[in-house]
Amino acid sequence: MIARGWHPESTVVGGTPMHSGTLGRGPSVVCVPGLGCSHRYFLPLARRLAPHAHVSAPDLPGFGASPGPAEALDVRGLSLALAGWLRATRRGGSVLVANSAGCQVVADLAVHSPGLLGPVVFIGPTTDPHLRAWPRQALGLLADVPREHPALAPVVGLDYLKCGPRRFLATFRHVLRDPWEDKLPALHTPTVVVRGTRDPLVSGKWAREATALLPVGRLVELPGKPHALNFSAPAETARIVLGLLAPRPSG
Repeated sequence: MIARGWHPESTVVGGTPMHSGTLGRGPSVVCVPGLGCSHRYFLPLARRLAPHAHVSAPDLPGFGASPGPAEALDVRGLSLALAGWLRATRRGGSVLVANSAGCQVVADLAVHSPGLLGPVVFIGPTTDPHLRAWPRQALGLLADVPREHPALAPVVGLDYLKCGPRRFLATFRHVLRDPWEDKLPALHTPTVVVRGTRDPLVSGKWAREATALLPVGRLVELPGKPHALNFSAPAETARIVLGLLAPRPSG
């Protein structure tokens, strides 16, 4: 079920329904959730973008409202599902706004379907190669909880319960093994890396390295902000996204 505040949409991709929430009218912005998450935690950002853009947030297979296969998809499987959804909904070329492990899905999309990418915003881009060991990731997640807006925990907690521990952990393993830093040079589109300076999952060193690997990369750091900036710093994040929607001078 699509959460209150969103307009529901269902699209069949490869014979399986993918559900998404939509909001607003205007140029297309597609939000790609992180590990275990759904469209629901993009609502604060979507509400700020909706006066200026048509925002879509698809639930990838096995997460949120979208059913998934018995075995958890790896990063390539998730990116192929996203590619199928973008084609089926004719949203190729949209601004893609990804959080956390969703950034890895978008980076993989650039490898096999670069024509589907518009400008990209990476919010809290994991997995940080300097923090790839699962204990460090787990500790980072725990450290981030009190830094986020208090309303985030029940939203994400429900998403984690819905996907279940087996799928969550299997996807987590796939994400940790994905050498996504090797794929960043394939993103030949304007890409903004956004990091909160209190994000325990993304080091400043990695944010700078990731930006340097991008052919058209730019880094924005938000002082005092945590990991899920789409939820806990939606106004600041919306301004960054809207900057990519601004008309470009001709000639």
